[in-house]
Amino acid sequence: MRARVASYQDELIELRRDLHRHPELGRQEFRTTRLLRERLVAAGLEPRVLPGGTGLLVDLVPPGTAPGTPLLAFRADIDALPVDDAKQDVPYRSTLPGRAHACGHDVHTAVVLGTGLVLAQAMEAGELARPVRLIFQPAEEMMPGGALDVIAAGGMEGVGRIFAVHCDPKVPVGRIALKTGAITSACDKVRIAVDGPGGHTARPHLTTDLVSVVAKLAAELPAGLSRLMDPRWGVSLVWGRIAAGSAPNVIPLHAELEGTVRCLDLAGWREAPEVLEDLVAHLAETYRAKWTLDYHRGVPPVVNEAASIDQLETAMNARFAEGRGPVVEPTEQSLGGEDFSWYLEHAPGALARLGVRGPHEKGARDLHQGDFDADERAIAVGVELFAALALEHARI
Repeated sequence: MRARVASYQDELIELRRDLHRHPELGRQEFRTTRLLRERLVAAGLEPRVLPGGTGLLVDLVPPGTAPGTPLLAFRADIDALPVDDAKQDVPYRSTLPGRAHACGHDVHTAVVLGTGLVLAQAMEAGELARPVRLIFQPAEEMMPGGALDVIAAGGMEGVGRIFAVHCDPKVPVGRIALKTGAITSACDKVRIAVDGPGGHTARPHLTTDLVSVVAKLAAELPAGLSRLMDPRWGVSLVWGRIAAGSAPNVIPLHAELEGTVRCLDLAGWREAPEVLEDLVAHLAETYRAKWTLDYHRGVPPVVNEAASIDQLETAMNARFAEGRGPVVEPTEQSLGGEDFSWYLEHAPGALARLGVRGPHEKGARDLHQGDFDADERAIAVGVELFAALALEHARI
């Protein structure tokens, strides 16, 4: 297996660099989809483009597989971020202003493509004993996420277990980081609009003082959530935008608040909208303001299944641990959102953090920053890990 992975390593690194030079935003990944499709077809596979024109599904089904045999799925996200690439000293710097693979999705894509190429060889040699599905998903960065596009297109039909990796610049290359249970958080968007008759600041009693109302909402809603919801759920409401008024002596007719609700627990994520609506109603109506709450569901937490984590750890240790010291380390739950969570509503699975920090990196380059980069040796680690799961270690 290692020889097979090594035979594709240069090609996969070049693919990753090509994608890095030509990043595409969510549901605009037409070039990326075309490149992936052409390579998969060349490997003798039959990829299916998703109905939106971006993203792919491809199944590897060994001859003689019994109908209804559960598929083992591997997912990659293929979209980039709307940020500038701040790197100056690499030949694969983004060629598009305001577009960059600043979250490592190009690495994820190369890992799953490489897995498909290795498993296609294994299937041809009669070594693949189970059916596998590769998912190349668009629009992970767009809430509620392109995972829902994949699911709507039947991408989880027949899947018995699913795995993914996500680049982690804090973890050294050659390692993965694992956590059973919730590894990411729920993330929703909130917009509150309040309206009233407005008027002169000399006569606030004859108006609805919307600036005071919106200030009250901004201050008290986060505190109210923390008191009305189980603190173990880790609910966090943080504002990113407040807009009200245009003159110092005019009480406005309209004001707005926008922010995000993040939550560590699935039960809390499900309860938060109702609790927040009750709080908004109580505060706004106290000051005679009309109000609307637009609670935009983002993604639930990714909750890793214990058996899937065990399989990842077993496969990683079997392939890499001998003579190298520890290759699996624990990790903490992040407050970031990740739409891999939607797949776990349909099948058990797990998301692993793939180490991409090079040995000479003095500090970790953070995700979603323009200078993000990855040690490309991580691609081969991810391919070998996934291939080992498919060929030896995963159980459904």
